Amino acid sequence: MCDNCGCNVTAGNAHLLDEAPASGGAIEVLQRLLTANDRQAQHNREHFDQHGVFALNLMSSPGAGKTALLEATIDALRDEFRIAVIEGDLETENDAARIRAHGVPAIQITTGTACHLDAHLLHRALHDLSLAELDLVFIENVGNLVCPASFDLGQHRNVTLLSVTEGDDKPAKYPVIFRTADVVLLSKCDLLPVLDDFEPARAESALRALGRDTPLIRVAARREPAVSGWLTWLRAELSEHRRQRSEYRLAPPAPRPPHAHRQPPAWLSR
Repeated sequence: MCDNCGCNVTAGNAHLLDEAPASGGAIEVLQRLLTANDRQAQHNREHFDQHGVFALNLMSSPGAGKTALLEATIDALRDEFRIAVIEGDLETENDAARIRAHGVPAIQITTGTACHLDAHLLHRALHDLSLAELDLVFIENVGNLVCPASFDLGQHRNVTLLSVTEGDDKPAKYPVIFRTADVVLLSKCDLLPVLDDFEPARAESALRALGRDTPLIRVAARREPAVSGWLTWLRAELSEHRRQRSEYRLAPPAPRPPHAHRQPPAWLSR
């Protein structure tokens, strides 16, 4: 976990260590970093809200199909919404190049050794986007089922992918990232006929055992994309977010403490 291995120090927040007083131990330093992250996340969320942009944070293990899902989503929604993507990886611009090939802006964040994005890294990327010209920003987090769940970026919704090429017990093994999800996408479902060791019902049972009624939606993004359930959920969430923002002029939800069980804000109760 980030509290122990030090991976919560990224190129975006390393300057905070130089600014910190010499006194205090490692725990105090980490607390300062996480508190600063939540402040920055609130600032990022204000950026999005000022421009009416709906931001989603996509999390999963490496290879679960986040980029392929985004490609299929862009192709389906390009005439309906103005979309941009922020990509997070340790190295390379491979995923950003794939997204740009579909005709939308993509900003690549390379984290070096950090196994997650944080709010400071995201803030840097936002300065390279014209938010006034966008409706949706997808943030593709670094492939990792642990650390990304602990860092608020300023997003409005969390999307967690579970690939059928993984074990159906992943929600039980990695509960934090599945508890933070507003929707769980069961990806690569076109492979289910040849993967007899993955049982969707067991995956759903493990998800429900976490005490959440999070939607579980099956998707497939390659060959013949099957993403209609995901698109329906996305349109509904965007519509509800806009309605709440317009009708009540609600402030962005307060930053959620790192490593805590993060429940949706009350006004999002279904």
